Amino acid sequence: MSGWALDIQTRAGVRDAVAAWLVERTGQTVEERRDGSLVGFAATQAEADALLGEVHSRFGADARGESRCLPDVDWGERWREGLGPRVVGRLTVIPSWIAPRPTGGPTVVIDPETAFGTGEHGSTRTALRLLDRYVRPGDRVLDLGSGSGIVAIAAVKLGARRATGVEIDAEVEAIARGNVDRNGVGGRVEFLTGDAAVLAPLLGPAEVVVSNILRAVNTALLPAIRASLAPTGYAILAGMEQTEREVFLPELTGAGFAGVDEVTDDGWWAVAARRR
Repeated sequence: MSGWALDIQTRAGVRDAVAAWLVERTGQTVEERRDGSLVGFAATQAEADALLGEVHSRFGADARGESRCLPDVDWGERWREGLGPRVVGRLTVIPSWIAPRPTGGPTVVIDPETAFGTGEHGSTRTALRLLDRYVRPGDRVLDLGSGSGIVAIAAVKLGARRATGVEIDAEVEAIARGNVDRNGVGGRVEFLTGDAAVLAPLLGPAEVVVSNILRAVNTALLPAIRASLAPTGYAILAGMEQTEREVFLPELTGAGFAGVDEVTDDGWWAVAARRR
């Protein structure tokens, strides 16, 4: 199917705010390119142009963009291109059409389709690497911004007793449930559609809370994460570029957390923290 893309150039200081607004406004993932520009998506040209008008009205000269028609391709198949086995810590992440091979560690089978979350993206790998270090057998895990379900599924494969994913985009829940079935973890993983800021405190306490979203969204979720985290638990914040580290760490401290570990991967950065 075809659609329309919104190419938006922003000032660095408002980029996260623009991205967070687009996610909330459209319920869809926003792509952040290495050059700092943002790419949003719309079904029609009229919808794309209306969104661009709202962006300009809300952010003024700090955000300028244009729309372009996407090629008429089968996006249900396009996501398969380039996916292969990925080893992250003890985990091996593979798509369903590749036969699992014995690795000595858990294998997670993920077909993301139109949902975010594969081992191909550096932000996902940073979240998985910290999860591998800090999840313990019997833990309860919350996965905020769960997308394809990769983090929640990986958590139980690594020994968690139960994992709950929360995702604002209702359309990806069926994709995540399909991945749960592929991995045979249906009795231990569940997904909810809604606002993580509202749902997370109701779902705790959890020994591990993972939020792999955008820096602005992670910052806004810190109070909810703190409220949902067990006293001795770990919060894992990912989805941020390395350049955002110096901005986010003071926000993390101000919300009552102390960072205990950090990882980077292909320009992406994540931090594990505990309640102070």
